[in-house]
Amino acid sequence: MSKRARIAVKVALWAACLFPVALLVYEFQTDRLGVNPIDHVTRTLGDWTLRLLLVSLSLTPLRLLFGISWQMSLRRLLGLFAFFYASLHFSVWIGLDHFFDWEQLVADVWKRPYITVGVLGLVLLVPLAATSTTGMVKRLGGRNWRRLHRLVYVAAMLGVLHYLWLAKKGVNDPFLYAGALVVLLGIRLWDWARRVGKQRWPGLSTSGGFRMTARRTVILLALLSLGFAGGTVGPAAGQALRRGQPAPELTGGPWINSPPLTLGSLKGRVVLVEFWTYG
Repeated sequence: MSKRARIAVKVALWAACLFPVALLVYEFQTDRLGVNPIDHVTRTLGDWTLRLLLVSLSLTPLRLLFGISWQMSLRRLLGLFAFFYASLHFSVWIGLDHFFDWEQLVADVWKRPYITVGVLGLVLLVPLAATSTTGMVKRLGGRNWRRLHRLVYVAAMLGVLHYLWLAKKGVNDPFLYAGALVVLLGIRLWDWARRVGKQRWPGLSTSGGFRMTARRTVILLALLSLGFAGGTVGPAAGQALRRGQPAPELTGGPWINSPPLTLGSLKGRVVLVEFWTYG
C-alpha cells in the first residue's frame, strides 16, 4: 500500500472512530437522546468500546488467514480509540450516573459483579494505552511488550462478560460480541497450535490447503455463533422495545389514587410512577 493510501485509510479511520461521539453531541444538541439520556449515552459508549476492541483484535487473524498485513499499522490507533471510549463510558457512569458519590461507587463495584469485571477490564487497558508508543516498545523490549499487551484478550473477555451480565432479556448484542471474540481467540489458538506442531514435527504440512481448511472452519464458527446469538433471543425479543419506536400505552387497571395515566399527558414531564399489586 502506498503512503498516500495509508494516510487516506487513517484519515477515514479517525473520522469513523469519532463519528459516534459526534453523533452523541448532535443528539444532545437536538434533544434526541431519548427518555433516558444517561443510559443511552452509557450504552452507546460501551458498545463502541467493545466494537473497537474486537476490530483491533481481528487484524492479526486477518493476516494469519489471508496473508494480508497492511492493516497491522492500524492496530495501535484502534486500541487507543477503544481505551478512549472505555474511559468516556466510565466517566459517564461516575459523573452523570452517580454524581461523584464515591461511597456508592465503591459499594457498586464491590457488590455488583458486572460492574466489578467492567472496572477490572478498564484497569487492564490503562497500562496498554500507556505503553502504546514506539518509545515504550523500545524501553520494555519487544518480547516484554508483547507479553504485556496480551492483557488485551483478558480485557476483551471481561468487557464481553460485563455486557452479558448487564444485558436484559431479549437483547442479543452481547452474544454477538461473545461469538466474535470466541472466533478471534479460536484463530489465535489455531495459529499457536500450528506453530507448536511445526516445531515438534518439522514435516507438518503448512500449505495453502491447510490454510484454506482453517478459513472454512472460521466461517463455520462465525455462522454457528450468529445462529447461537439468534437462538438465545427467544420469542420475547420481538416484543422488546427498540429505539425509535413509540412506547406502549400504560394499560391495566383499575387505577387507584389517581386518574388513568396516558403517555400524552406525561409527555415533557419527569414522572415517578409506583406500580404495586394487592390480592
